[in-house]
Parts: sequence; structure tokens; C-alpha cells
Amino acid sequence: MTAPAVALPEHAPPLELSDEDLSLMLTIRAFELKLLELFERGMLNGTTHTCLGQEYIPVAMEGLLAPGDHVFSNHRGHGHYLARYRDPEGLLAEIMGREGAVCGGVGGSQHIRRERYVSTGVQGESLPVACGVALHLKRVEPGSLACVYVGDGTFGEGAVYEALNLASLWGLPLVVVVENNGIAQSTPTGRHLAGGIAGRAAAFGVEYRFTDSVDVAGIRRLLGPAVEAVRGGVPLVVEFATQRLGPHSKGDDTRSEAAVAQARAADWYPRYAQAQPVRFEQLDLEARALVEAVAVDVAGRGLS
Repeated sequence: MTAPAVALPEHAPPLELSDEDLSLMLTIRAFELKLLELFERGMLNGTTHTCLGQEYIPVAMEGLLAPGDHVFSNHRGHGHYLARYRDPEGLLAEIMGREGAVCGGVGGSQHIRRERYVSTGVQGESLPVACGVALHLKRVEPGSLACVYVGDGTFGEGAVYEALNLASLWGLPLVVVVENNGIAQSTPTGRHLAGGIAGRAAAFGVEYRFTDSVDVAGIRRLLGPAVEAVRGGVPLVVEFATQRLGPHSKGDDTRSEAAVAQARAADWYPRYAQAQPVRFEQLDLEARALVEAVAVDVAGRGLS
């Protein structure tokens, strides 16, 4: 029997957020904005998918993860990487193909491999792989888990259901974090997803939690016991109702102005700024200065 969905109050105020957590959220925001600026200036090639609006999710989750856990990211994964490693230099060098790149410049924006972290642009690819890793952890490193980030659009892939089936049958230490931003590239969720994610988790007997909060401390209180249960072999699906502020990639936003305005109205950034304006402004300035310095430094390096 799966636990019922539990939601935090939609407008719960930010509570007990440490300087470290807030600084990390602001650094991710500054990093993503800098990427879009660099593209506009013709300094980047290819594509990129920013996590603007979703930065609080990996920050909240990282507080529940241990160094020995595995993290599987996706195409919108810069925030996942930065929350894990606090390494804007290595990531930007990777995206720009410069010296110091995490993967020697061959992975780019979407395909990053470092220690127990991997990202991929192939939708659903990481879930069955994460099941294999989770099985290994259960046998060899009990107490560790595999955490997989996916979007609502990935629930159109059969690999998702094969993975949930295996995770439930075998009692795997697997957390599936669903960043449901209401749109899969350019298709609203209501036009590509029948039913809901909660029902899909229930069909496989997998524990499920839901939140639409941006309160990092509150999210951790909600998810903490369930994540600890995962370490004992109780797989979990966590659905975050969140917002994608920017386009799918760097300039292909097909949403109406009203839809974009609605997403921005729910953004965590002004809510945290209003809650603690002096502290927020100082940390925001520091984050922007850090990312600017990183961009200048990385742009001046040789090719990787």
C-alpha cells in the first residue's frame, strides 16, 4: 500500500534557509542567466537547457543525499551538477570546450560524467541504468541509493515503467525525482500525460510524495523520512510541481505571454528576496560576482 500524496501549503514562507543553501540557489540562477547571455553574444555553440525556476529542487534534494549516493541527471541538469559539486568553473569549461572541462569538453551541456554522477539528454535512459546501480548498492553498499531526475515528459517512455516495475519487485534503493514543470518541450502536460504521476507510482506499489512548495527546509522535512526508507529498500517517486521560467532550450519558447507570466509569478526568487531582503541582496550580489569571474576566467582559457 502506497502512502497518500502529501503537499505542503502552496504559499508557505521560506523558513530556516541557511546562507549556504540560499547562496547555492542564487549561484545556479546566476550561472543559467550567464549561459543565456553567452549564447546571445555568440560565445557558445550547440544548445543548452536551463533550469531557471527549478533551482531549489536539487538544492533541497542534495541536503538529503550522501556522498556515496549516485545521482542521474538529464538534459536540464546544470542545477543538479552544481548542487552536487559546487563547481561552476568545471561545468562552464565543459560547455565552452575550454581547459579544465569536467569531461574534456566532449560532453557539453547535457552529457556529464563525474564520480557517482551522470547526465544524459536521452529521455528515460537513466532509469533502467539507475535500477542496475541501485541493485549493486543494495548488494554491496547497503544504505546508499540512486537518485534519478526526470521531467513530466519522460513519463511517455516505456523505460520509466520497466524501471518502476523492477524497483518495486526487487526493493531497490531508488528515488525518482519528477520535476513536473507543466510542459514537455512545447507540449503542455495535459496534452501528453493521461491520468497522473501519482497513479503510475501506485500501479507499481511504489511510495509517492508530492509538493508544490519552494521552501527548501520544509521540503526536506517532508521527504526526509521517505528518503531514509529508500535506503532500506523502499523505492520512492517524488513529484515537484514546479515552473520552467525560460524556453525549452535557449530560444524556443512556444508558450503564450500569459503562461510565461504565470510561471514567473510563482518563481521562488522574489519570494525569498521579499522574505529577507538585506541578506538576499548580499548573497545575490556575491553569486553574480562569482559567476561573472568564472565566465571571464574560463573564456580566457585555451581549448580543451
